[in-house]
Amino acid sequence: MSKEITPADRLKNVNEYWFSRKLKEIARLNAEGKNIISLGIGGPDMPPPASAIRAAVNCLQQTNSHGYQMTVGLPTLRNAMAKWYEKHYHVENLNPDNEILPLIGSKEGILNIALAFLNPGDGILVPNPGYPTYSSAANLVEAKIFKYELKPELDWQPNFDELEKLPLDEIKLMLVNYPHMPTGTPASIEIFQKLVDFGRQHGILIINDNPYSFIMNSNPLSIFQIEGAKEIAMELNSLSKCLNMAGWRVGMLIGDAKYIDWVLKVKSNIDSGQPKAIMEGAIAALNSEKEWYDSLSAEYMRRKIIAKEIMQTLGCECREGQQGLFLWGRIPDSVISAEDFTENILSEKRVFITPGFIFGSAGERYIRISLCAPIEKLKEALNRIKN
Repeated sequence: MSKEITPADRLKNVNEYWFSRKLKEIARLNAEGKNIISLGIGGPDMPPPASAIRAAVNCLQQTNSHGYQMTVGLPTLRNAMAKWYEKHYHVENLNPDNEILPLIGSKEGILNIALAFLNPGDGILVPNPGYPTYSSAANLVEAKIFKYELKPELDWQPNFDELEKLPLDEIKLMLVNYPHMPTGTPASIEIFQKLVDFGRQHGILIINDNPYSFIMNSNPLSIFQIEGAKEIAMELNSLSKCLNMAGWRVGMLIGDAKYIDWVLKVKSNIDSGQPKAIMEGAIAALNSEKEWYDSLSAEYMRRKIIAKEIMQTLGCECREGQQGLFLWGRIPDSVISAEDFTENILSEKRVFITPGFIFGSAGERYIRISLCAPIEKLKEALNRIKN
């Protein structure tokens, strides 16, 4: 060939997703007969509401349900999402016509937001520790990442005094995530108020990623419970965690109609909408009563007890009151590396636990245990580690 084929420069700072690579390794080990117990990824192992499955199946059986759908989703889906916010978050002023955008999962939404708002070189605030996709999306659009460190002594919340020292005139977006993954720090009205005030003062759009608000929490919160938040904030949400629909790929973006329209310009050029059957199933799931969420949380609480015992057996320290699908623990001071620690557990005990470094430098002394495994598997993992 006369010239070499090369990838785009944007890939220089992006690798294959860590979990994608690690799960291939786990699959290989299982193929070799190692019988690995996976406590790594936060993929719900329980089924969604039966009503969602029935609605999807019924739709699939209709001859007119297999064509292209609108990128903005069914009006009935957007109405169901608005009612869901009103019922559970007490957010009553959402217009389903132009302030709600269904997504193929909130992970897709993060990249769509980055494409809609960020030019190359624009600044974005990303939490450390935080969801790795935040940095990946920023790198893909060639934005300038400013990592703000979350510390246990501040209960894993932003240090606003430190934020004020940054070149805030260069920064357009701030990604936040409460309840926080990976630390399990709950959301609060106080932190949402501080974030909205900070965004308004500096003209920075606050993006709250909110998929964990129902897990082990009887009082789900939204940033839109703050007066005037819609002017300076958007919120991502998802059915993946709270309704066990991770593989269905149903998320949503909430925000001012102008902001939604900008994201829609990106999204409509990337995908052709969700299958109608998926949307019908999502509508049914969104109509689930409080008892569904209470039952789900009760099961995760039972699993958390065993996960705590695993942490204790490993000599790790855990904070109380963590929410979400994980347990976050600090490794003993005698352990040199969380990565080596978890690799030894994988090779010697055949249990996969996530090292905290993948969430950023602030997670290097931590590990994360997923609660997305049946109690029997968690007990077996505990026994393997004890023995």
